[in-house]
Amino acid sequence: MTDTTADSSTDNTVRLAKRLSEMRPCSRREAELYIEGGFVSVDGVVVEEAGARVTMEQQIVVAPDATLFEILPVTILLHKPVGANGGIGKDGSPAVHLLNPASLTRSAPGQRFLKRHLVNLTLTTPLETHASGLLVFTQDFRVSRKLVDEAAKIEHEIIAEVTGDIMENGLALLNHGLPFNGKPLPPMKVSWQNENRLRFAPKNPKPGQIEHMCKLVGLTVVSLKRIRVGRIAMSSLPVGEWRYLQAHERF
Repeated sequence: MTDTTADSSTDNTVRLAKRLSEMRPCSRREAELYIEGGFVSVDGVVVEEAGARVTMEQQIVVAPDATLFEILPVTILLHKPVGANGGIGKDGSPAVHLLNPASLTRSAPGQRFLKRHLVNLTLTTPLETHASGLLVFTQDFRVSRKLVDEAAKIEHEIIAEVTGDIMENGLALLNHGLPFNGKPLPPMKVSWQNENRLRFAPKNPKPGQIEHMCKLVGLTVVSLKRIRVGRIAMSSLPVGEWRYLQAHERF
């Protein structure tokens, strides 16, 4: 395929959208929608940029299932590994590098990947770099509004692996009675999963909050893993992989 940066005044290329609109035939905008929807290939390679330049000799093919339906905003669920930036701190773009076709999971229903799905994503649920688990990225303002603007209403489920001996009445204090940053924490559900794992279900947890709570009752956190945000659980999503939120799923 011809280099898309070539100077059109010195070569014989035209914009792909123009070539397609003349070939199909269709309007220029319809041609752009076919291209942006991932339905157009040039010499056997899918091209999603309407401004890509092609020659008259190149073979342009439109997929048989091509539609002009609006490309809806997507929400992406990522199983963040320990060590990847989870949006807390200033060490770069939060885990976005993990969102690529190679890490789109095969373990859950999905949809056709488009490059534009990775544009203008908002990370709605940050995690500490040393923590793992569910991150939610979205292009949908409705999801962003719910998880960011209404964060105080959304319950998270976090598993903390701990060491040490919990103080007397420590579990009751974890459920309610501890402060953080000088303010009392609201009640939350905290229970033992086994002898060294605690399950926390706070709403809008703050960075460092669970480690601080555990320290106050004599425990040290070894690892943190978020497995649910609202009604959406990470389930069997493999570490480092991601999937699309399905149309029927709601936070």
